[in-house]
Amino acid sequence: MPRALISVSDKRGIVAFAQGLIQLGWEIVSTGGTATALRSAGLPVMAVDAVTGFPELLDGRVKTLHPAVHGALLARREMPAHMAAIAERGIVPIDLVAVNLYPFQMTISRPGVSFADAVENIDIGGPSMLRSAAKNHESVLPVVDPTDYPGVLDLLRRGALTPETRREFAAKVFAHTADYDAAIASFLTPKEEGLPRMLGLAMERMQVLRYGENPSQRAALYVTQEPRGMRDLTQRQGKELSFNNILDIDAAMAAVACWSQRPACSVIKHTTPCGIAVAGSALEAFRKARATDPVSAFGSVIAFNTVVDRGTAQAMSDLFVEVVVAPSFHDDALAVLGAKKQLRVVELPVSRGARALDFKRVRGGFLVQDQFEFDPSDAAWTVPTDRQPTEPEWGDLRFAWGAVAAVRSNAIVLARGEMAIGIGAGQMSRVDSSFLAVHKARQQGHDPAGSVLASDGFFPFADGVEQAGEAGVTAIIQPGGSVRDAEIIEAANRRGMAMVMTGRRQFRH
Repeated sequence: MPRALISVSDKRGIVAFAQGLIQLGWEIVSTGGTATALRSAGLPVMAVDAVTGFPELLDGRVKTLHPAVHGALLARREMPAHMAAIAERGIVPIDLVAVNLYPFQMTISRPGVSFADAVENIDIGGPSMLRSAAKNHESVLPVVDPTDYPGVLDLLRRGALTPETRREFAAKVFAHTADYDAAIASFLTPKEEGLPRMLGLAMERMQVLRYGENPSQRAALYVTQEPRGMRDLTQRQGKELSFNNILDIDAAMAAVACWSQRPACSVIKHTTPCGIAVAGSALEAFRKARATDPVSAFGSVIAFNTVVDRGTAQAMSDLFVEVVVAPSFHDDALAVLGAKKQLRVVELPVSRGARALDFKRVRGGFLVQDQFEFDPSDAAWTVPTDRQPTEPEWGDLRFAWGAVAAVRSNAIVLARGEMAIGIGAGQMSRVDSSFLAVHKARQQGHDPAGSVLASDGFFPFADGVEQAGEAGVTAIIQPGGSVRDAEIIEAANRRGMAMVMTGRRQFRH
């Protein structure tokens, strides 16, 4: 009778998988919480300590690190000496290992996680079993990804486990454990010592794409184990996602992640917002975001930080959209969106507070930085102008500061009523971005008079402030820190404008 060892932290699909193995005549060995879950489902399970003859130690820290487990995994079936050695010690071969690891990446992504909690979630036995099984993959099938369970059962039923397939599963294990170890190394590197001296990046190809940015370029989506990332993307309907769609989806969800308590909507073209707003409902947030620049919204990617309901779906029905993305959709909303068969509808969790690294490709290497994380705290903000912002201005300034973080530098956002009314992005000078934001506002019928302005970086000269003042902008929020800050403040004072300096830059190159 073939034997499988199952020990998982992520228990998605594990009962059905174990049940399928049992129906195929397999014996199940399991550990701790996994064994409990399987027994609760009425499945026969042998405890791992019955295999090792040794009880779990140290609150479960030591349970599978034993010759009875690793001998059963590493014995080469084609070598009589190996098989005789384990038989002499009463060790039964293990033919399949289904293991996924303690959720280290998920643990460290939680705000305020303690060092002790993070370290306790470093898995030792799991990687050891996976690596032993992967090394001996010609005889032992290592399964690390819950999404592979149905496929594995199908292969076993058909007797279709070829050497090539086994090698693919082994490669997946080593990529997974390499990524896991890299996350641990990064976490343990003290901040004052900078980023890790050696950096490994393991990724799994999730989807082959038709082409890249242009038809002449090959492309695919590769994913890491990063929680709440592209690995968790689910396409509910529509055409195949393209390279550019995925870039825009990522930018769109990042743009709405700044707000956790209120519905937000972003309308994205070429990875930067042409509309963004918050409101009391997803429907109102969409209407306001679309109103920023209705012309540019054609062919856009639209993202929400909350569930999409039927009313919101109906409000989008008259607009040509490439992708709608949100954490979830009501069934009746999907029914409305389903009328457009080509429309891509994607579910993707909102990622907030993830402690991760950001990579930018350069020739012969990568630039690596901490992933940008929007900081809503206003504790360090100052108001150096003669006039303080009014309460309505404060509301719009806080919104604009979140919105401008999603715009490509040099970024300028004009806002009123917690919606963007004009956006200037990607210009070579900040005064040009200011001009463009005012121009775009007027072009779409928005009066800049009475609006507020947010800048992702400081104003190097007073000309950008002067231009905003001439357009009727009443308040500005910006990092400050220019050698000409005194001139900038004086320009605002001459116009009777309030100015907030955050002390924090938000560039997106």
